[in-house]
Amino acid sequence: MPLLFSYGTLQQPAVQIATFGRELTGFPDELVGYEQAVFTVQDPEFVATSGKADHAIVRFTGLDSDRVRGMAFEVTDAELEHADAYEPAGYVRVWARLASGGDAWVYAGTRSG
Repeated sequence: MPLLFSYGTLQQPAVQIATFGRELTGFPDELVGYEQAVFTVQDPEFVATSGKADHAIVRFTGLDSDRVRGMAFEVTDAELEHADAYEPAGYVRVWARLASGGDAWVYAGTRSG
């Protein structure tokens, strides 16, 4: 089962239930080689649902010293597709290294996001 690393709203049980139909099982971990920043979402529907325009985003630095704390969740391939539909423009799903030694999918900033 693939892992999905979350550093933002997908950690919230209500968002998990709305997106996946269930609460996810996961464990605390860190994303290696990324830094966290703030991203202003332009999608009015996403902003209305989340209640805010500014959201966390991660950007690749490649530096082992840069780390972002979050949760690694077990998801199915079908649930990854639901997560793709949930994330607004400006985020792209990439394969990344975790501090625990494994790898996970994570939504990071695009070059323009």
